[in-house]
Amino acid sequence: MLNTDVTLRKLEILCSFIRTGSLSKTGEELSLSSVSIHKALHSLEGGVGCPLFVKEGRQLKPLPAAIYLAEMSVELLDDIEHILKKTRSKAGLESGQIRLGSMYSLTANVIPRIIMGTKIRRPDLDIDLHLGSNEELMKKLSEGAIDAVVIATPPGKLPDGLQVVPLFDDQLFFASSQKSKPSEASVDLSQYQAEKFLTLQEGFATTSGFYDAFKLAGVKPNIVMKVGDIFSLMNMVSGDLGKTLLPGRVKALMGDAIALTPLLPKYAVTQHIALIYLEANELNANILALAAEARMLQRKITEAN
Repeated sequence: MLNTDVTLRKLEILCSFIRTGSLSKTGEELSLSSVSIHKALHSLEGGVGCPLFVKEGRQLKPLPAAIYLAEMSVELLDDIEHILKKTRSKAGLESGQIRLGSMYSLTANVIPRIIMGTKIRRPDLDIDLHLGSNEELMKKLSEGAIDAVVIATPPGKLPDGLQVVPLFDDQLFFASSQKSKPSEASVDLSQYQAEKFLTLQEGFATTSGFYDAFKLAGVKPNIVMKVGDIFSLMNMVSGDLGKTLLPGRVKALMGDAIALTPLLPKYAVTQHIALIYLEANELNANILALAAEARMLQRKITEAN
């Protein structure tokens, strides 16, 4: 076992002292006082268990043992720095990449704007995009498989250790093909109990909102099919295979291929879209750039509305 007086910091001080040749220059290099350096070297000598220096007047002269220890410590300190850099990289820090998770419905407008803005801030940054459901993305975030997510904020209290940057709120609409668009300006879901509905599979924020809206209406929807992504769902709705509830942002994905009709206010369901990342990554320069761009986007959306 190493003596507790032998530390990496003291070895770093020794290397600097041997290289510079004086306490004052070592102090300038490491931002330490001459007294602190002298104490560290004396303590290191005791920890190693052999003489490292002799005094010549007021100067410390390194012995061959000190020179040897410094030479070997340079390699050791380089190895430690390499290990620490790899460790930070494994944790997603000091890496040239961000693993960003997103819901499919945000890929037409929001995600490209965030990615482009972040790349302007950090041109050498690579952003690896992962698409999935709210539930799947939150699980990957908690496991460290991705670094940040842009999703609908889960209901209730979020787990500890998360940072949230709000982006915008979105409402659910009654979605149908253009040819079967409701005649009324606002849809009363209680009148559509017999209608055929399509929806996403469990785990998606829009699925949760779908059931919440019908719960408010006091009816059980007639679900004839569940699909695994919002693009398939919208294509089926546009083909008049059934109706569904979709957030307003999907209009950027499908244009006028489907009709979106507001629900009656008493059935309103709101999704709170936000960037979420681990507090453990809040000092990561890449994550900071991503969060700054998200805040800027939020301000632009607010000003536009």
